[in-house]
Amino acid sequence: MATTARMAKMVRQPKYAIRVRRRCRLCGRSRAYYRKFDLCRLCFRELALRGEIPGVTKSSW
Repeated sequence: MATTARMAKMVRQPKYAIRVRRRCRLCGRSRAYYRKFDLCRLCFRELALRGEIPGVTKSSW
């Protein structure tokens, strides 16, 4: 989990565009981030299993 200080620091725009680090909007995790959903894989899985992300279903074959 990201600390409150890190989340506050994240709000500022970096001096260079390459320094932008995309983070999950729910928990602040920076790794395993899906740009399309703006979520990390852990939060994405939880929300998808609860049916809170429209159009996403668990695959089965």
